[in-house]
Amino acid sequence: MAKSLILLFHPDPSRSRANTALARAAEAVPGTEVIDMQARFPAGLEMARDGATEAARLISAERIVLQFPLHWYAPPPLVQSWQAAVLTRMMYLLPDTEGAYLAGKPLKLAVTTGGAANAYRNGGRNLFPIPEMLAPMRATANRCGLAWSRPFVLHDADSLSAEQLETAARNYAADLTAWRAESPPLFAEA
Repeated sequence: MAKSLILLFHPDPSRSRANTALARAAEAVPGTEVIDMQARFPAGLEMARDGATEAARLISAERIVLQFPLHWYAPPPLVQSWQAAVLTRMMYLLPDTEGAYLAGKPLKLAVTTGGAANAYRNGGRNLFPIPEMLAPMRATANRCGLAWSRPFVLHDADSLSAEQLETAARNYAADLTAWRAESPPLFAEA
């Protein structure tokens, strides 16, 4: 079965009801693996120590999801550490033997915000809509040859009721399932 790899980048997942609920819902989707990157790399990643293992993880995945909260209009610092250790290795140091394997792989972002959806619009409280705030991530995907997919965005993550959070988690699982169906594996499975 083809694998969807979800890398969860939250500085403290135990304190995030929303990211925890989304990760649990994702784990229930067949063929999906969720990795808590903060638990795995509490001090960040280093290219020499972690690059090869994490590059192999990306190469073996059919689809990649980066799940994170938006902090001060950007992903958490661990995402940058991961990009520096893994993507720099794959795309600049070993483009033919590692980076080439990212070409065409679907990439999805799953983003949570503490603010209301209407705050993320032109002229809104946060001035810009989510797609503009995620533009650096989209540019990174483009540089790596990854196929950009519509992000899953959950607003008001800090203030959702238990029922709203359960609905959001179901919606996330359904979104992942639909995404899987519309983005078949690039290579035939053995």
